Amino acid sequence: MYPSQPRFSRHILKALSLILLVVWSVAVLYPLIWTGLGALKDNSQFMLGKPWAFPRSPWLWSNFSNVWNQYHFGQYFINSIVVTAISSLLAILLSATTAYVLARFPFRGSQILYYFYLSAMMIPMILGLIPLFFLLNDLNLINKLSGLIIVYTAWALPFSIFVMVSFFKTLPKELEEAAYIDGAGYYRTFFDVMLPLARSGLISIGIMNALNTWNEYIMGMVFVNDPVKYTIPVGIAVMQAEMQYRTEWGPLFAGLLMSMLPVIIVYMLFQRHIVAGVTAGAVK
Repeated sequence: MYPSQPRFSRHILKALSLILLVVWSVAVLYPLIWTGLGALKDNSQFMLGKPWAFPRSPWLWSNFSNVWNQYHFGQYFINSIVVTAISSLLAILLSATTAYVLARFPFRGSQILYYFYLSAMMIPMILGLIPLFFLLNDLNLINKLSGLIIVYTAWALPFSIFVMVSFFKTLPKELEEAAYIDGAGYYRTFFDVMLPLARSGLISIGIMNALNTWNEYIMGMVFVNDPVKYTIPVGIAVMQAEMQYRTEWGPLFAGLLMSMLPVIIVYMLFQRHIVAGVTAGAVK
């Protein structure tokens, strides 16, 4: 007895989906695995025509300590942590308060203000490099991490406000009204009631902004020229330039791997909240 046609088609589609997912997983994971294996090799294993081979024993764990100390990767790592953490927190706070007012307290011109924020998403940041450089120079913020933090915070606001306005509009008004009846003011209602309900959305924009800031290269290179204040993307490029004519591939791969690990760990920890935040703000 032959299976029915719809059931057979479902099995075919399920098998094809599984194959595509496996291929996609291999395409995503293999570069990460290869980077980790490359961090345990010396230059001879790359130069002898076997860059894809498994590292020979003994594995060079010293590549990690060398890149951390000799090439000042530890300083770059700390700078990136400071800039990413502060700018992401500021973007969350400013976008949440702004989006809450735009979503819950419409006023004359609120829609224009909302579209003004959205229009900023259409302007590539690279077009603002020159005026931003002169502005930061006039404010004495060139070669300072505080200047980078301000720029990254402003860069993250349009997208964050766009997401949070949609998210706040999905929250029930009854909870807000109940808080007012119980005597809570606007500030207490926002911080004690509405902000915890928007946790998934806050985590979503926080992770997305942190990823963009952590990996950003152009603004970090243009606005900071002091080697002590380089972030990781700029530091890795400088590290490769310092190697001059003989690239130390092992330490370079070790630096790349250490720069990727925080992003992977954070995403794994908050993956459920990211998905929940994206889907919750999408529908009412």
